[in-house]
Amino acid sequence: MSDKKTRMKSSASNPFHSWFRSQTGYLILVIIAVSVIATILNPRFLSARNIFNIMQQISVLGILTMCMALLMISGNLDISIGNMAGLVGMMFTRMVLTGRSQGLAVITVMILSTVLGLINGLIISKSKTTPLIITLGMSYVFYGISLIISNGRPHSLGGQFEFLGRAKIGPVPITILIYIFIFALAYLLRKYTTYGRRINAIGGNKEAAFLSGINVDRHIIALYGISGMTTGLAGLVLTSRLGMVRADSGSNYALQALAAAIIGGITFEGGRGSLVGAFLGVLLLGIMYNAMNIIGVSSYLQTIFLGSVIVIATVISNIGNLKKQ
Repeated sequence: MSDKKTRMKSSASNPFHSWFRSQTGYLILVIIAVSVIATILNPRFLSARNIFNIMQQISVLGILTMCMALLMISGNLDISIGNMAGLVGMMFTRMVLTGRSQGLAVITVMILSTVLGLINGLIISKSKTTPLIITLGMSYVFYGISLIISNGRPHSLGGQFEFLGRAKIGPVPITILIYIFIFALAYLLRKYTTYGRRINAIGGNKEAAFLSGINVDRHIIALYGISGMTTGLAGLVLTSRLGMVRADSGSNYALQALAAAIIGGITFEGGRGSLVGAFLGVLLLGIMYNAMNIIGVSSYLQTIFLGSVIVIATVISNIGNLKKQ
């Protein structure tokens, strides 16, 4: 017992030591190590062009990971965000191609995505059903609607609406700035607002939060609505970047966002986790994928890698929790 108290006092008196042993510290070390190895294999890896390329490639994933991270901190989950983003892109593209103005299309799909998020939250909060099952089912619903709207065919914007996904301010692509802006908003919401503190409390102990006077259902529904609105933005960025959309354009993003959040130290238990860690988790995935592409690793092996990362990160996180008990 005395040894444990001594270690706790040592960590408190040395913040750097505590940070170094945290998930964030480990992630930074891994990112540096992977970057060094990738640079040795290909000196162009650390070029400004490639760094901007990596950040642009992870922008959509990063936006969706912020949604996933906040939901997981609240003790929830949303597996439907990828196909929701794809549905948003399909709806937007169909509206533009049938003569609607881009402004009207943007407003419509943003409202649509917010409503879809609220529906997810309403079903989960009122039915008291596992979020994994509900959002998995809704993911298929969104995908099916996209297939119906598109008749199973890809749709191209024909060069329209490129500015959101391809324009730059100086040398910096707008998509990177959007991602950083969403990260900053999520960070401020979680750390400096009453709503964010209540989300933490709900994730830590839902019953205790309810007994303390927090309207748990209302906060969860609102969080899913915020997630839906943010997912709508991600869907627009994705569609603008690609210049086209398919029914399955966003199908892989939910799993990748989950992986990035877990790598960043967000746990399924709720109430804990760092959005900075989630940001670094996204960055690490982007760097690893970019490095594997440079090396020439096949996409099949990259899929195996993603699944392995989720398993390993979850096991390591669980071992860390057991040690703290």
